[in-house]
Amino acid sequence: MMESILNRTLAAIVPVDQVLEAKAQARLDRLTKPLGSLGRLEEFARRLVAITENSSPVLDKKVIFTFAGDHGVADEGVSLFPKEVTRQMVMNFLAGGAGINVLARHANAEVVVVDIGVDYDFNGLAGLLDKKVVRGTKNIVRGPALTRKEAVRCIKVGIELANEYGAKGCTMFGTGEMGIGNTTPASAIAAVLTGRPVSEVTGRGTGINNAAWENKVRVIEIAIEKNGPVRNDPLGVLAKIGGAEIGGIAGLCLGAAARRIPVVVDGFISTAGALIAHRLAPWVSDYLFAAHNSVEIGHGHMLASLGLKPILDLDLRLGEGTGAALAMLMIEAGLKIYKEMATFDEAKVSKA
Repeated sequence: MMESILNRTLAAIVPVDQVLEAKAQARLDRLTKPLGSLGRLEEFARRLVAITENSSPVLDKKVIFTFAGDHGVADEGVSLFPKEVTRQMVMNFLAGGAGINVLARHANAEVVVVDIGVDYDFNGLAGLLDKKVVRGTKNIVRGPALTRKEAVRCIKVGIELANEYGAKGCTMFGTGEMGIGNTTPASAIAAVLTGRPVSEVTGRGTGINNAAWENKVRVIEIAIEKNGPVRNDPLGVLAKIGGAEIGGIAGLCLGAAARRIPVVVDGFISTAGALIAHRLAPWVSDYLFAAHNSVEIGHGHMLASLGLKPILDLDLRLGEGTGAALAMLMIEAGLKIYKEMATFDEAKVSKA
């Protein structure tokens, strides 16, 4: 059943219609401005037209999904913070006090917090979506993070959320995450799927020092050697060295693409999820916007592999979906230009 849902979703993902994108650009070229003078704002608008197959897209219901999960590899000293911070931050999200809450309010976006893999029993806590697949991943130094079945279940969670919220009329999704230690599996995924050495894609996460960084690189190298992930088996990569929240994000990207809903991908960990989705269905990139360029050194390599150019570069490294919230404002600005700016004919302005 789970495999069939995934297969149906993958089969529904097709490239966007470039004719529609060209038609949108033709309208942009008629607006009262020199050709191309609004740069990437024009790109955002024409891409939205092609993604949604709507000549007048609407972004009135934006949702940012913050997937939370713990990681056994946190026991290896790869983060400054203990894993208890994951559940504590979930509480903070629900109370509205985190960075993502502030920036989502600014962007007029809803925040949906998803427990997909926290090693804690929230007992039906109000406001939290209980989609728990595992109580934290296994320590990847000792064996696979997830079973293959668990990895598929994590992806299925994301697909089902895309379907559920798409059916509610939501028009744009953002990805976010929370999980102490999760830059480690994200770096491992980046190394395997981009072919880069571990040291070139591993950053300092929460701000670890040189000795901790060297340990982190060594931990990832051991995990890759022990588990043997291969780049042409993205499900295997997710299972062997990934994380529950990364799988949920991958599923959200796939489900949204199948429903022609644009997705704003946040930072390093979210992009690891997007990269898994891309390896499962390459056309998924047509439906993704890269929110920003993270301080994490491996992020640029993953974005290049996805063929995406970041919208913002603000030295962000918080995660949660914060970059996605900010980038939504830029994307919406491009759409407003497309829909509200007068053409030369309408404004009776002479065109060169």
